[in-house]
Amino acid sequence: MPILSQDTFEFVSRNADQTRRLGARLGTLLQGGDVLALEGNLGAGKTVLAQGVGRGWGAQEPLTSPTFVLVRRHERLHDSQKLYHIDFYRLQSAEIASLGLEEILGAPGAVAMIEWADRAPEIIPEEHLWITLRWLDEYRRTLTFRAAGSRHTALLENFRREIIGR
Repeated sequence: MPILSQDTFEFVSRNADQTRRLGARLGTLLQGGDVLALEGNLGAGKTVLAQGVGRGWGAQEPLTSPTFVLVRRHERLHDSQKLYHIDFYRLQSAEIASLGLEEILGAPGAVAMIEWADRAPEIIPEEHLWITLRWLDEYRRTLTFRAAGSRHTALLENFRREIIGR
């Protein structure tokens, strides 16, 4: 059963396709300045969710894990917005701080989505949507969405309405 509070929403996904579709629904709602912080163990579904977000947002190319390149920039056809898919997996907190992400995180022309955000929570802006993915079993995952700030609380409310209709 989903948690129904203003700033938190929980969803149980039954498979990778459902997680991808959930991400696509979220992606359609994103706008410049939005920050998604993804947290979860290896194999929890962060990249699968990110692929859905990219598709829903309108990325011209499918999203792949940016583990080795750290940041991938995606564009869409109908405007100048950018989607930055960032991965902190291979970095230490001090290295992350030196990447200069301040120009991207929360910028009006950019959506930022960070995998392994829990490796440097201090870099995440106050306004964000934190998404925690957890294994339930081989197929099912729990996704917990927590909004911080008025913009992301409104985003979460719109997302919740898209998913459960209330």
